[in-house]
Amino acid sequence: MSLSMYQASIPVFTRQLNNLSTILGLAAADAETRKIDPSVLLNARLAPDMFPLCRQVQIACDGVKGGAALLAGIESPSHADDETSFAELQARIAKTLAFLQGISAAQIDGSEERTVTLSRRGKDTHFKGQAFLLDHVMPNFYFHVTTAYAILRHNGVAIGKRDFLGTR
Repeated sequence: MSLSMYQASIPVFTRQLNNLSTILGLAAADAETRKIDPSVLLNARLAPDMFPLCRQVQIACDGVKGGAALLAGIESPSHADDETSFAELQARIAKTLAFLQGISAAQIDGSEERTVTLSRRGKDTHFKGQAFLLDHVMPNFYFHVTTAYAILRHNGVAIGKRDFLGTR
């Protein structure tokens, strides 16, 4: 049995975004319990030259909504990068999930050989759909979700591997 482009993307993105949402909920509760200003966690970073937690979540959301849109051949919604609270990050994840749920398997399946053009900083990069998903979208998505998790873990939030992986 083969794995379709849809099966390799939308359900995976959805599951991991839901897990990220759960982790952010645990972080918000932890900040309240430990009487930590939430902005401390939201602005925390692993290294001085890395983005803070808020930006990691924004990029994770943007990567999957943009990637899915390119594979489906549709326009990606634009979200302002202005979140400053856990509630606002949760709303961004919810908007991203709603967008992903509106993409059908018929829109994604068959995109393996479709040329996808990614435009960034005035430069176009061309991919075949499958390579775009597997070599660009997925690794970037997991990088930013993992970094968000690591920032919170590093700052003492009581989360673990089961939170990252979620429950079935």
